[in-house]
Amino acid sequence: MAQLNSFKELEEYRSEVLSKRDPDATCITVCGGTGCLGSGAEAVVKTFRDKIAENGLAVKVNFRETGCHGFCERGPLVVIHPQKTFYQLVKPDDVPEILENVVNGGGIIDRLLYVDPATQEKVEKEDDVPFYKKQSRIIFGNNQAIEPTNIDDYVALDGYAALAKVLQEMKPEDVIEEIKRSGLRGRGGGGFLAGKKWASCRKAPGEPRYVICNADEGDPGAYMDRSLLEGNPHSVLEGMLIGAYAIGSDTGYIYVRNEYPLAVKNTYIALEQAEAMGLLGENILGTDFSFHINVNRGGGAFVCGESSALMLSLEGKPGRPRAKYIHMVESGLNNKPSNLNNVETWANVPQIIAKGADWFSNIGSENSTGTKLFSLVGKINNTGLVEVPMGMTLREIVYDIGGGIPDGKKFKGVQTGGPSGGVIPESLLDLPVDFDKLTEAGSMMGSGGMIVMDENNCMVDVARYFINFLKDESCGKCIPCREGIRRMLQILEGICDGKATEEDLALLEELSDAIIDGALCALGSTAPFPVMSTIKFFRDEYEAHIKEKKCPAGVCKALITYSIDEENCNGCGACVRPCPESAITGEKKKLHALDQAKCIKCGVCFDACKFDAIRIV
Repeated sequence: MAQLNSFKELEEYRSEVLSKRDPDATCITVCGGTGCLGSGAEAVVKTFRDKIAENGLAVKVNFRETGCHGFCERGPLVVIHPQKTFYQLVKPDDVPEILENVVNGGGIIDRLLYVDPATQEKVEKEDDVPFYKKQSRIIFGNNQAIEPTNIDDYVALDGYAALAKVLQEMKPEDVIEEIKRSGLRGRGGGGFLAGKKWASCRKAPGEPRYVICNADEGDPGAYMDRSLLEGNPHSVLEGMLIGAYAIGSDTGYIYVRNEYPLAVKNTYIALEQAEAMGLLGENILGTDFSFHINVNRGGGAFVCGESSALMLSLEGKPGRPRAKYIHMVESGLNNKPSNLNNVETWANVPQIIAKGADWFSNIGSENSTGTKLFSLVGKINNTGLVEVPMGMTLREIVYDIGGGIPDGKKFKGVQTGGPSGGVIPESLLDLPVDFDKLTEAGSMMGSGGMIVMDENNCMVDVARYFINFLKDESCGKCIPCREGIRRMLQILEGICDGKATEEDLALLEELSDAIIDGALCALGSTAPFPVMSTIKFFRDEYEAHIKEKKCPAGVCKALITYSIDEENCNGCGACVRPCPESAITGEKKKLHALDQAKCIKCGVCFDACKFDAIRIV
């Protein structure tokens, strides 16, 4: 690793790195993101490294432990380049055979290939896997080509070339204009135009100016920012450097959740490497531009994802939002001009500078340019991270990429935008996904969470779950949020328990309007969205709970009863063994009985029965 003191030295170093790399050489990459690590990737990586060393294969095979590849459902994932052979659900015992085939030119290992559920055909190439086919991985794609702890991998892919271009050829105003022309909107939730924010911060009086990366990703089921920091931290650092030059800042902060240990670790390593090479710190690449980045680890408060609360937390104070009229670009961290964007937004910046605003603005929709990362989770066959052009429809995301709903169940809705987002019903499946269309539908883009629900989800219970989450995460500073959300939860619990009236439903709607108008920050002003959207699109379910005292989805315990169907019960005993209360009794091959007094409605018997003999009424 060299100390680079000029643009020329950076390009010479890049040429040197590339000269030692054969693009046609075999390279085995293993996903080392958190999802795959949870599926056993650490053991797979260790076995690869051990076997390559034992057999002296390092001269024949390159090996990289990369960041997340996206298809978390099928991990651990192995991709062999340049052929892009895709293996999934790989175990340590599979490693010797993979190496044998790679080194000796053996055939494809059929049992490790992905099987397309629609055609039952085995897929060899990663690009042919339906999950990847419709994606446009312009930000996330390099995750699988880079070992995140090796800066040379990033440099080899033109890393820091955009920074050099900016420092050599562009004035700060030129950079801001380029970001404006690209139409880049913040990917952290609000969708504010990044270039406009940068321009306001540069013009704001006061020194110093701060550049901040929001990596406090607290939405349930969302892990886009975490995976980018884990897998390609230098793209974020380069984006922040370019932003700092444009704004006139010499100090930056990355505010990252401490619950993301791998992201924290790889970020620190990337910072050390960039500083050692002269790409960060004083007089970068021999210029008079200096910029330092500090890492602050958040304690996991959801409200600290809000800009003003985050900045107070950076100051060592309780993370509580400030009044809406105080703009962070004018009075943010330490009451100085501060520019805050999230991880994904910063990662877009080097691409825009390198390829041009016109290139970026031609991707996506008119007012929502570029691509967007989503975490696709819930009742979906293909769970994982997806990157698609803005404007792709929900139907394409859920069915073409996500593979549809498991077990042939019916799609019911998808919540977008995290816990404060709305639920979008089946009737809007052809809705283009962009900032404006989601807002019009009563939801929002948020940071990019997508939770898919099927016919067995109760929409009243869904609203109750998210309101309960937001009640716990409210900082309590303002009354509309603190008391309003708590009261909404009480009403929703009453509906789920069959104790509510039609007046309660009207009160929910009235409370929603009051909280939106009166809350201090975006957490409060968007908190009613799950309730408002489910009432709007699934009002019949609320009315069934209130008027008929029934839960159509069979979820709310107070409104359901489990029973045994005489015709279908064959006395197999599968429901008896797991029952925690011994509420089911009966002899083998004879009709069983369920004691309603003992039944706690846990649903274990329903899941255990293979003959549709357990009924929910």
